[in-house]
Amino acid sequence: MQNDPLSHGLWEMTAPPAPPTSPLKGEIRADVAVVGCGYTGLAAALRLAKAGAKVVALEAVEIGFGGAGRNVGLVNAGMWLQPREIVKTLGPDYGERILSLLGEAPAEVFKLIDAHAIDCEPVRNGTLHCAVGRSGVAEIEERAEQWGERGAPVRALTAAETAARIGADVYAGSLLDMRAGTIQPLAYARGLGRAAIAAGAAIHTQSPVRSAERTGKVWTLTTDGGTVAADWIAVATDVYGGAPWPQGRREQIRLPYFSFATRPLSADLQASILPGREGCWDTKLVLSSFRFDRAGRLLFGSVGALRGTGLAVHRAWAKRALAKMFPRIENVEFEAQWYGMIGMTDDALPRFHRLAPNVVTFCGYNGRGIGPGTVFGRVLADHILGKVNESDLPLPVTEPDSPALPALKEAYYEAGAQIAHAAGAWL
Repeated sequence: MQNDPLSHGLWEMTAPPAPPTSPLKGEIRADVAVVGCGYTGLAAALRLAKAGAKVVALEAVEIGFGGAGRNVGLVNAGMWLQPREIVKTLGPDYGERILSLLGEAPAEVFKLIDAHAIDCEPVRNGTLHCAVGRSGVAEIEERAEQWGERGAPVRALTAAETAARIGADVYAGSLLDMRAGTIQPLAYARGLGRAAIAAGAAIHTQSPVRSAERTGKVWTLTTDGGTVAADWIAVATDVYGGAPWPQGRREQIRLPYFSFATRPLSADLQASILPGREGCWDTKLVLSSFRFDRAGRLLFGSVGALRGTGLAVHRAWAKRALAKMFPRIENVEFEAQWYGMIGMTDDALPRFHRLAPNVVTFCGYNGRGIGPGTVFGRVLADHILGKVNESDLPLPVTEPDSPALPALKEAYYEAGAQIAHAAGAWL
């Protein structure tokens, strides 16, 4: 994608082709214009088209170009915050709504995969949130208690149980969440795009929106090659967005995250490492994640950007960390490497904004893009269709804000990850 192997790495190497699309040409009238073709925009376009609305989706580059095509592929439930903290922050009404919606998000992802026969390597064997030290154990035990009291199929595992599932005795315990799983994330985005087109939506790639003007009750979006006039606009660009609605980008800190993928491991190694094929990540501040893909490649990632000195530093660290964790993998070689940006809000919670009359958006997924992106796209569509009133949304309507010193914080996180990895920090 864009002739840059560091942008989408393994996912572009292994995803089925994207559905045929073309840049916008000429003038089009639609009921709804969707800006951005990641999970939120495509799920919204699919839902709207199936309901009979005339939908035009505009994507600046290609389907899944942003976070949808670069993430680890963990389909998790909930958010980073503990359930009680979410209720405390949002209040009992909105807090319980968002917990219910996001707790069921993985099920909705897998339901869409089944309904539209999306070839995206779905594995529904749960995820493991791996505990580092006593503080990590306390965290996962608290999560198990708080989700368990809501009836979620989660449980805290001992160090021995965790070692048996991972194939390495390196963590003090883990939280097994059977709602969750893994997918090939770019393949899922492309599959949603194909399903949306089949339902009647029009998708135009290489069509960045340059301006937006409202005349009466109709919005006109202008691209380099044409215009779309629509009654409603769903902005679904999150942290990769820009003009004419840069608010989602401005109110988030961009945290870089990289992944490396080994060559396919031998059958013996595949049988001894993650035999249940759970997706994993740990409780460290500079966290690590690991999982398999369908071909038996072991994916390993962490915070950091593969640019400048970061490329060599993070690659060397990843090789050392994998060799320490799984010493039976001899001479670790990587077949692919890539990175992207996670958008982090000040309170680690997503947002719903009314950016202008009939212009709505969700943003701020805080590293949980697959499940939340999918269900928020559905909610946007239902709101536009009049099925969900503003007062019944899972989040309150808020005004976009801006974090303090965003550029400095972003530079700090990127440099801090390099320092940690150069120093050999892992467990």
